[in-house]
Amino acid sequence: MRLKLKTLFLICLLFQTIGSLQAQPGSNALSWRNTSAYNSYLMREVHSQYQVRQSQLATALGSEREMLKYREEIRIRYQNILGRFPGKESLNAKVVKHSQQNGFSLETIIFESLPQRYVTANLYLPEGKGPFPASLELCGHGINGKAGSAEAVLLALNGIAVLVVDPIGQGERIQLLDGNGKPDTRGATTEHTLLNVGCNLLGSSLAAYEVWDNRRALDYLESRPDIDKNRLAAYGSSGGGTQTAYLIGCEERLKVACICSYFSQRERVLELSGPSDGCQHMPGEGKAGIEIADMVTMFAPKPVLIMSGLYDFVDYWGAAQGFHELQKQYEVLGARNALRLFTAESGHGMPVEKREALATWFRSWLCKDSTPVHEKQLPRVADSESQCTTTGQVNTAFADALSIPKYNLNLALALSAERKIFMQQPDPVIRKKILGLMGIGEPTEPVTAEQTGFAQGRTSDQYRYQLLRKGEMPVPCVVVIPEKIASTAKVVLCLNESGKDQILNDESTLNSFVNQGDILVIADLRGYGETADPAVLNDVKYWNREYRDAMISLHTGRSIVGQRVVDIWSLVDFISSDGRFAGHSIKLLADGSYGPVAVHAAYLDRRIAQTEISRSFKSYAALLQNPKADDAYTNVIPGVLKFYDLKDLILKAGKGRIQFLD
Repeated sequence: MRLKLKTLFLICLLFQTIGSLQAQPGSNALSWRNTSAYNSYLMREVHSQYQVRQSQLATALGSEREMLKYREEIRIRYQNILGRFPGKESLNAKVVKHSQQNGFSLETIIFESLPQRYVTANLYLPEGKGPFPASLELCGHGINGKAGSAEAVLLALNGIAVLVVDPIGQGERIQLLDGNGKPDTRGATTEHTLLNVGCNLLGSSLAAYEVWDNRRALDYLESRPDIDKNRLAAYGSSGGGTQTAYLIGCEERLKVACICSYFSQRERVLELSGPSDGCQHMPGEGKAGIEIADMVTMFAPKPVLIMSGLYDFVDYWGAAQGFHELQKQYEVLGARNALRLFTAESGHGMPVEKREALATWFRSWLCKDSTPVHEKQLPRVADSESQCTTTGQVNTAFADALSIPKYNLNLALALSAERKIFMQQPDPVIRKKILGLMGIGEPTEPVTAEQTGFAQGRTSDQYRYQLLRKGEMPVPCVVVIPEKIASTAKVVLCLNESGKDQILNDESTLNSFVNQGDILVIADLRGYGETADPAVLNDVKYWNREYRDAMISLHTGRSIVGQRVVDIWSLVDFISSDGRFAGHSIKLLADGSYGPVAVHAAYLDRRIAQTEISRSFKSYAALLQNPKADDAYTNVIPGVLKFYDLKDLILKAGKGRIQFLD
């Protein structure tokens, strides 16, 4: 009996041991387990930034004077992240065809928002003689863009002209086409997100490009004698709601607006569902303290209709809270009746009850007629009648068409002279600018190394540490010290994008270093290995394994590249302060998406004597040449190509200090 009990005890102990080993993999160095730790860290910064905004807004609500002051401050911040627009040149507008419909007429139009950037649009004109009030319709994320707008038909039947504009990446303005002239990605949201990378690297955003096209569309409306330029409006749903919000924040000519199926609270949405599509974010919005509601604030006290669905995937609670916030602002400005929230018992988009609310709102403010509009059977415009180009795409219909990737690449090439001048400046000036672009400062808090494990091997010992620096993510690392350290040994700092397990579990690679007598420090920087974000929380349509953390980082004004440079500094501080490493130079090995981080760290920290990089892209300009690259947002530094590229840092770092092995 005793033997059976003892056997049972040993079996239970064995299973407990196995369970413990499964719960704590051998290379884990952090003292805790949380797969969303990095995202939680980033969201704390988001909350902190918006807490400052709440304090500023509370002060603004104290008086009309303070409210107007807040509005002007927000406008300045918004202009800073929106960036400078190019000069206006001729629209070269052309009405391709005119067709009479049932109760209205339709014109297909092409204009150039910039030379060789062709914009396709449909103008729905009411019957009768103008000048008519007019609105832009900014399209949601449907691949067909402007085709078949029930909203435009309803408004035209009620006396309001509508110009429906194909956004970049939709309708006849697809930018990424295959060899047959067909869309080369899964849809507008993917294309927008991929294109936005190049825009960000040049210090702009796809949202800003859309704002520019839409402002030029207003220029076109103003040029027409049958349109009343003093009665202009804008509306849109979903992605079109995004465009409307961004446009009203900087466009004085608009008199009334409607935002549908987009309005919510950015802070809440980022936490609940993560970042949206690339065209729905401008880097630095959080750092600037700009919420979605602030787009309406910049337009206030002009009339705005917000339309939401109770069962929309766009968070309704955030919409209600944002509206309540705006309501207080409009009251302070003496314009309570100029703001309305229309709630539908529906989901996403603009069904009939929302269309009726839109038409009623616009007629009230543009036509001084508040009679409720009721929709009857609407005539439908055939897709063939709304097409503007001969091929169905501007980039195949016009031999000189300049696609967004080509435009971005040309702009990067034009900036090469400015980059050269920048890199000729003294190192302290360059260093300060690099840190500013990445959104980081040089650490002032010390690093503490906490040992979390130890394993003795046949020819080496392994020590696990978590490196702690106040205000930063802990850095997990494993130090491998060979039994015999060579007099010429290096401290080899290894960064593998697949995680440090990839090295620790590769016995031949590990032994090759140990047999040379080198000391290894194998680490996971934030977002890799132990703190990698779960794949399920990053939609594959964005082509980025850590899309949500990369975009939130850009939102807060601290790129992931910069944050990871801080992690390397923590590792180098640890190595430099530990007596076991004294007298040995530091060699940095990095692969894959770690490449640009390693280049920046090596340039900024001369304690890194040598850096070798493999399987990584070598130039930010390469991302412009290949807008379909995977994991691009991981290494985006907003505006970097206005000042330098990776090769510039490599040359400036000194001959042989930074090398690509392939």
